[in-house]
Amino acid sequence: MRILITNFSLANRTGTELYVYDLCLELLKRGHHPVVYSPILGPLAEKLLARTIPVVDSLADLGAKPDLIHGHHGHPMMTALCHFPNTPAIYVLHDWGAWQDQPPKHPRILRYIAVDETCLDRLIARSGVPEDQTEVIGNFVDLARFQPRETLPVKATKALMFSNYMGEGGEFDKIKEACRRENVELEILGASVGRCIDNPEAILGRYDIVLGKGKSAMEAMAVGCAVVLCDVFGQGPMVTSDEFPRLRRLNFGRRSLLGDMTVDSLTAELKRYNAEDAALVSKALRAQNSLDSTVTQLLELYKSLIGEFQAESVDREAESKALALYLSKMEGADTVAYLKRKIERLEKKQGPSLAKGIRSFFGGSTKN
Repeated sequence: MRILITNFSLANRTGTELYVYDLCLELLKRGHHPVVYSPILGPLAEKLLARTIPVVDSLADLGAKPDLIHGHHGHPMMTALCHFPNTPAIYVLHDWGAWQDQPPKHPRILRYIAVDETCLDRLIARSGVPEDQTEVIGNFVDLARFQPRETLPVKATKALMFSNYMGEGGEFDKIKEACRRENVELEILGASVGRCIDNPEAILGRYDIVLGKGKSAMEAMAVGCAVVLCDVFGQGPMVTSDEFPRLRRLNFGRRSLLGDMTVDSLTAELKRYNAEDAALVSKALRAQNSLDSTVTQLLELYKSLIGEFQAESVDREAESKALALYLSKMEGADTVAYLKRKIERLEKKQGPSLAKGIRSFFGGSTKN
């Protein structure tokens, strides 16, 4: 199958960009033909090109139509639907609040996929997508890359804050104080502190506790680290084997971070460190969130939808109205203006290091 995957950006190590990267490599490995369209290209796009996967920032560069569009983000998704008027599509939602993730409603989007219960609520309760057109397919970890570390020590001594959004100062000072109380050495990695890494699988095993959310937290669990869910959005719990099923349904993301971050609350979660329980969590994650099983599930869905799609039944008037509705809802959502406003708010809350990290995602394109 030739699968066109759309994404707002393919530059650096953000959640959807890494999802696209891993998905493409696995599809290619299985004999399929992934192609990526993104209007913002960068180092991650170059890495895919080096692996012989086509990446374009203009759909005019594609000489063959795809069998199916696997869409992320409204703008590139609608662009692809307009360019390939006889191709069925799915839309995969990764985020609760980002404007670029606003789900477009379109007759040729045959299925809407949420990566967790939170995103499912955005589809159904905020975007008007009929429930029978939705399903949940969770995020994944490439288990071949993220191999289990040696058994954790009885007492934790090293911790890592693993986030592209957490900068020095602000909330991070609370984390440092909590770790100091527990005699745990703390480091931080991520874009906001200028320490992005291409191979987290090579370094996560050096730490006993990892603080993060979403895919970062999942990668740490796959390796065998104990994980405390937290980020600039708020704080959640230490992931234990008892709470793993509930937190997995939330993708270890925003809805799991509803607590206020304080030194006392962070200290309390660090005290829950248990090497044996962390091993049980790692085993559960590796059994339920593998890249292999997720791509198998997606391929089954691709084949089913391609088989049921009938190009002759396409309603062009309905499609034009869907495009008009999408454009009317997105008026004023200028990308650069939005990012500038977002950075200004985050600078006030977290300090300039966070804004520097976000700007680096777009090659400085958000500067004045």
